[in-house]
Amino acid sequence: METVTLVVDAANVVGSVPDGWWRDRRGAAERLRDRLVPLAAAGLADLPGPLDVVLVVEGRARGVDSVPGVRVDSAPASGDDRIVELVAETAGPCVVATADRELRRRVSALGAEVVGPRAVRG
Repeated sequence: METVTLVVDAANVVGSVPDGWWRDRRGAAERLRDRLVPLAAAGLADLPGPLDVVLVVEGRARGVDSVPGVRVDSAPASGDDRIVELVAETAGPCVVATADRELRRRVSALGAEVVGPRAVRG
């Protein structure tokens, strides 16, 4: 069975809960990254692991380091555009975690499945 790539829209997932993330965007992205680590092995509710997890960060969250289980991709410009590029480059099955309607439309057109932020927030 092919490994599924899970691409996480960090800005959208972090922004889905008003917990003060705007005061420390990089720290919020690091906390999300750390919450994603167990998902790499365990998977999601309807998506068994292992997963190839990619966290896409942008803006002031750029520079977050990758850790075992989660590759962090710092978008050079728009995070949404980088996510679309990653989906287009992925040969196997791909799932994108975001609530952004336009991004959902763009990646669905490329064949990716979409889940909401709650699926990965833990």
